[in-house]
Amino acid sequence: MIPEQGQKGEEAFDINKKLEGLPIEIRLRAIDRLKVARLRHNKRLWTRILLVIALIGPGILVMVADNDAGGVITYAQTGSIFGLGFFIPLMILMVPTAYLVQEMTVRLAAVTRRGHAEMIWKRYGPFWGAFSLGDLVIANSLTLVTEFIGITFGMSIFGVKPLVAVIIGITFISTVMLTLRYHKWERASLIIAFFNMIFVPLVFFAHPDWSLVAKSFLTWHISGGISTLFIYVLLANIGTTIAPWMLFFQQSSEVDKGTVPEDIGAGKRDTFVGACIMATVAICIIVLTGTLVFSTGHVGSTASTTSYNIAFILSTISKKIGTVPVELFALGLIDAGIIAAIALTASTSWAVGEAFNWPKSINLPFLEGRKFYIPGIISMLVAAAIVLIPNVPLGFLNITVQVIASIFMPAALLFLLLLVNDKEVMGKRVNKRWENVSIVTIMIVLVSMSSLYGLSLVFPHLL
Repeated sequence: MIPEQGQKGEEAFDINKKLEGLPIEIRLRAIDRLKVARLRHNKRLWTRILLVIALIGPGILVMVADNDAGGVITYAQTGSIFGLGFFIPLMILMVPTAYLVQEMTVRLAAVTRRGHAEMIWKRYGPFWGAFSLGDLVIANSLTLVTEFIGITFGMSIFGVKPLVAVIIGITFISTVMLTLRYHKWERASLIIAFFNMIFVPLVFFAHPDWSLVAKSFLTWHISGGISTLFIYVLLANIGTTIAPWMLFFQQSSEVDKGTVPEDIGAGKRDTFVGACIMATVAICIIVLTGTLVFSTGHVGSTASTTSYNIAFILSTISKKIGTVPVELFALGLIDAGIIAAIALTASTSWAVGEAFNWPKSINLPFLEGRKFYIPGIISMLVAAAIVLIPNVPLGFLNITVQVIASIFMPAALLFLLLLVNDKEVMGKRVNKRWENVSIVTIMIVLVSMSSLYGLSLVFPHLL
């Protein structure tokens, strides 16, 4: 029931009575919005703090979940292959890049009250709707594989067998997804996401040469020069910081949260803070492995397969600074896999529900919203099964998935750009010219890098 808080008892009763006639997912969302409205109109300091806490969520979640298990492994591989150089300042550059992309989903959600898949389906028809949905489901399923790589490997550090690790992961993720309504799901996810910060203090165990870190911002040095391997790892790093699932997840999450135009400013701040956290964690991991693992094997332009192997990377760290940092890294890897798997399963469920006009809210009980929950759960089960296949090259598979995400991204960005520039949809909240120029530039860079990598495979001596 809605608390009265200054309203007449009869008026409060009327509100509750009206809400009871609504579908459960809309009723719960309305209750959350009424709480936010009351906080917004109370000017006391403590109430303002509570308002800030109430409005954070999707932006931080999408960015921290972007530092998923696959991302953590990719950053660790990047540091071990290329050391302290180009990829450290690149991560700073990815803050405004990721923010510009994700900020558009905040505006779309607030103005349209529709998820990303639903907007594409209704605005551009079934063909393009199916194309974008297929793009997302494939990318999500592949990315979920990397999450279970992280979960199983992280738990193996503590002696947990892969099958048991997979069962624990599936059970935990399913419980969060199926038993919590949106508000509690978001709060639980934020608590899990907080532990992603474990990688920040880890970097100090390595005692890096901070002058070399600072120098990387001046020189953007590429160990081994521009090569096919460099383009491959560059694509992987871009793919792990901006990915198709992020667009679908944040827009749908903002809709399920009940974001309205008045909340756009808060949504932007939420997203920017999340982007800063994402870059901080990424840099710490690259500095950690760039300090301890780089040059251990034959790395750089002629990296050996050990450079991709997370077991080799952690073994090297253990030999140099002990087992405690490795155990903390493993805990961070498990946490990264879990928070990202929660986000990815929700992203798949939201997108499928929106595309086929099925129920599409985490506020729904399982039996009533089973069509919503099942697609995400199935994609998670398939990904977990792939990880258990013997002799799968998990390190190489992980970085390849990130490359695929970067190749898929331009098409996803194109739909986003078209929607956010549609005046009939967005009214006065369409993109400014500089925003369009920035997004088109990002798309051109992605297409150019993908094309260059493809050419380097066909013509190995091109680079």
